[in-house]
Order: sequence, then C-alpha cells, then structure tokens
Amino acid sequence: MKISVQAIGLTPHEPLESHVDKKVSKLDTFYDKILECKVFLKVENTSDKSNKTSELILVVPGDDIVVKKTSSSFEESLDLCVDAAKKLLIKKKELA
Repeated sequence: MKISVQAIGLTPHEPLESHVDKKVSKLDTFYDKILECKVFLKVENTSDKSNKTSELILVVPGDDIVVKKTSSSFEESLDLCVDAAKKLLIKKKELA
C-alpha cells in the first residue's frame, strides 16, 4: 500500500509522520486490497481548540473509503480516522 501525506498550511514534524505511517499501515491487516492511502492534515480556521482535521482516503477496488475527523491534535484526529476506517474495511470485507 502506498501512503501519501499532504499537510495543508503546515509542515508535519517527524514524530507526526511516523505516527501516520504506523497507524495507517495497520489497516492492511483488516483488508488486503488497499491500493493507496492518502492522508490530508489541515488546521481549520476556527477559534475552537478542536481545529486539527485529518482526512483519510483509502483507494480500494470499488468505492473509495473516505473518513474525516477533527479534534484538538493531529494524532488524536488521525486515530479517530483509523478507527472509523477499520470498521468500514471490516464491513467491506464481510460484504465481499
């Protein structure tokens, strides 16, 4: 699976990039037909503390899986995305 990370309006530091790789690469264990994973990290323009948005786009045969979550840190929003994507992948595998 190819993993690409795009940070919009910020430069991701090394611990964040390794966190992304570690979390996203685990998704392969739930569904082995993932071709590519695109990760988008963005700081929302709000006064709210929960303004870090992570979006995962999993390119799989059929319809792509898109998950978007916002929280107070990129690590937390990424973890929420991975958890949601995990559930969707398991459901997709059962239906296949």
